[in-house]
Amino acid sequence: MITFIISLVALVLGFLLYGTFVERVFGIDANAATPATTKTDGVDFVPMKPWRIFLIQFLNIAGLGPIFGAIMGIFYGPAAFLWIVLGTIFAGGVHDYLSGMMSIRKGGLSLPDIVGDELGKGIKLFIRLLSLVLLVLLTTTFLSGPATLLQGLAPLGIITHNAHLVPIIWVLIIFAYYSLATVLPVDKLIGRFYPIFGAILLFMGLGIMVVMLGWHGAEMPELTDGLHNRQTNGLPLFPMMFVSIACGAISGFHGTQSPLMARCMTNERQGRWIFYGAMVAEGILALIWAAAAGTMFADPEQGLYGIDGLQAFAAAHPGENIAALVVDRVSRSWLGTVGGILAIIGVIAAPITSGDTALRSARLIVADFLHLDQRPVRNRMMIALPLFACVFGMVFVDFNVVWRYFAWTNQTLAVFALWAGTIFLYKNAQTTKKYPYAYLIALIPALFMTMVSVSYIFIAPEGFRFAAAGLSWLAYAIAGVITAALLILFARWKRG
Repeated sequence: MITFIISLVALVLGFLLYGTFVERVFGIDANAATPATTKTDGVDFVPMKPWRIFLIQFLNIAGLGPIFGAIMGIFYGPAAFLWIVLGTIFAGGVHDYLSGMMSIRKGGLSLPDIVGDELGKGIKLFIRLLSLVLLVLLTTTFLSGPATLLQGLAPLGIITHNAHLVPIIWVLIIFAYYSLATVLPVDKLIGRFYPIFGAILLFMGLGIMVVMLGWHGAEMPELTDGLHNRQTNGLPLFPMMFVSIACGAISGFHGTQSPLMARCMTNERQGRWIFYGAMVAEGILALIWAAAAGTMFADPEQGLYGIDGLQAFAAAHPGENIAALVVDRVSRSWLGTVGGILAIIGVIAAPITSGDTALRSARLIVADFLHLDQRPVRNRMMIALPLFACVFGMVFVDFNVVWRYFAWTNQTLAVFALWAGTIFLYKNAQTTKKYPYAYLIALIPALFMTMVSVSYIFIAPEGFRFAAAGLSWLAYAIAGVITAALLILFARWKRG
């Protein structure tokens, strides 16, 4: 419990102290006009109140990642707590803040155009393609997952008695909703209902935390237990844990969402609360679920406590979605029937509402590329329909395969966003003559995430499988060389 409390306090202090430092280094201008006021179009550029934008941003980024990812991450041991805290404060918060604030400074541009402005036209094209792939993969996973959970809650027996049709019916229902949320003005559906779902998700997490802290006999994972790898699948802690816990620490997907809300902000001063603050809130949610998963499954009679109990629970359910089972067990056991249903609804709402904004981001990325005015409905549908077809086709691909490729694509996109932020901060420092080393707040996490992303390609089962061949050291060496090469290129660019 001591580790959990310290981690919780560290996240709050990180927002108050480091978040303020990042804001100061960026150099906000409270008097500057924002795209929401200079480009108001009633569709995507729509001024909204800050508290509403915060809840929407939180709900957009808090899909399955900070819940399922944190649960799977705690299998690696208490080191998961360290990554959630340090990743959120020094990587994820910086990434989300820079993505949103650079968008404001660049007139509400989407992430590929932001990155392209800083890293070049060739990178811009690559990031456009990578972002679209990521958003399609994410929408697919956030369509299949909720459909499966809803199938368990509401079997739709009144509609059909064919069990094989039930998941497809839920997929079609969610897909119909996605279609509306993608093309309607941002304030008509997203702006009205998402703050409610965001509040439910926060309530769910806080409720579980209160019960967990008051549960007598609970034995939470502690850092004093050691930072060694507790996972039993033979894969190394680095980089696997750092990809498993993506949205709860840093996520490239967030960089596609921040520009959505950047188009609704009326003052740059709101950025720290909306972008950095929502990331910290997501880190707290991930921390709660990691602790809950590592605490819930103690079995004193069998001599199992903490993560050992979780490992035994997973072993008893081979081939099943362990994260979903943990959410169901924790919610119903600790919050009762009504609270458990509310919690599961929150878990369902979070990915659904992330999936539709992912499609909205994809539409805007294509619209920015084609310079296509999004005020006419036909222009929105012209872009949305092919995206709908891609997502619907991907639904029939194995969920686990889609998720694995989404996880790597997600972290790779974050790498490019951080490098773009590094360049932006360096150029900004040269112009303002303030904080000459400001770029380090983005450069350091950019280097770290480059190591994570590159080594994952060579180590992961869906990659080159170096770990299975006992060649993890070679994967680290290749990743180190590539990371060092990028650092040298940056240093030469500074001189030139």
